[in-house]
Amino acid sequence: MDKIIIEGGVRLVGEVTVSGAKNAVLPLMAASLLVDDWNTITNVPGLQDIETFKKLLAHLGSDVEAGPDAGSLRIRTRDVTEPVAPYELVKTMRAAILVLGPLVGRFKRARVSLPGGCAIGARPINLHIDGLRRMGAEISIDRGYVNVSAPRLRGAKILMETSTVTGTENLMLAATQAEGVTVLENAALEPEVVCLARVLREMGAVIRGEGTDTITIEGGAPLRPVSVAVIPDRIEAGTFMVAAAMTRGNVLIKECPLAQLDALAIKLRATGASVTAEDSGARVIGDWPIGSVDVKTLAYPGFPTDMQAQIMAMMTVSNGLSVITETVFENRFMHVGELRRMGADISVDGRCAVVRGVRRLSGAPLMATDLRASASLVLAGLVADGTTEVSRIYHLDRGYDHIESKLRALGADIKRVKA
Repeated sequence: MDKIIIEGGVRLVGEVTVSGAKNAVLPLMAASLLVDDWNTITNVPGLQDIETFKKLLAHLGSDVEAGPDAGSLRIRTRDVTEPVAPYELVKTMRAAILVLGPLVGRFKRARVSLPGGCAIGARPINLHIDGLRRMGAEISIDRGYVNVSAPRLRGAKILMETSTVTGTENLMLAATQAEGVTVLENAALEPEVVCLARVLREMGAVIRGEGTDTITIEGGAPLRPVSVAVIPDRIEAGTFMVAAAMTRGNVLIKECPLAQLDALAIKLRATGASVTAEDSGARVIGDWPIGSVDVKTLAYPGFPTDMQAQIMAMMTVSNGLSVITETVFENRFMHVGELRRMGADISVDGRCAVVRGVRRLSGAPLMATDLRASASLVLAGLVADGTTEVSRIYHLDRGYDHIESKLRALGADIKRVKA
């Protein structure tokens, strides 16, 4: 098992390019189940979750191979004789549930294990199930599996009680194969949902309203294979923005979707950092002392829950007091204990964390608990005195494409070693 070792105190300077978005490529891979010829996806990052999803598609009967260019992927699904997504492949990633919609839509049945992923709180799939039921599917849950049978899906008006990204995407994928019109109300607004809708439309689906809270899908249109590029990863970009700001760095982040990170940019500017658009990306220049800011996570376009741990790491060395409120997941403060080991002054009350900035953090042996928590520990190590060792970085590898190499290119004293 690998770990990352960091010698802190180095100012980050230079250029870094953002990889393709994990949360965009996985729905596109699921969409390949809808057609029986080769789909090509480019700008695919090298992440563990993508490797797991490739194994899942191969298990279902898809042909999955590397494309002609670096970072490209080709997928063809001519038939699925046994539409089962087993626990062994689903347990490590919640996004595996995305095969449910296209399997039911095209092959009329599916048996999918209840998903796993990061232990950051309850993320039930009841909205996926309720939506499919409204479209005429028969569903049962047995021994940890969702069993779905749908000889005929029909369009329906579906109001989702809470906005859910994977729920919106799953129902969009299924609705392309339904008879009639499906209307998704309180749909997720995230850029990854918009990306999927636009790709499905390129495949021939009739979809409108993506980027708003009402998405309409006219089902039954014949679909064709496509070649598409994955959008940049806004969370990876945001992580590098915070890294530059908290190390008093000067970093040009190429392929940074700054328009999608407005909530983060506002907070970073309030800390004293400079955030400006430049060359289809963003330049971030940090300042000292770091001003304290309050943060409340919200669904897009609010402050991303996936950036909460990173901004907390920055606030641990700010000049003041910050209140960070987590409204999306109820168990997303697991990094707090590890940051305290470095000398951070953080108190938690329910979904609120009060962070009192300290002059310096101290390097320490740390253990990652989830994907974004692991990123926050790396960021903290960049500004800490001495050596920081982060273990269990398989969490990090699920969502960041060689982050240690990218940070090292910016001047960080960081390396990956075998534990």
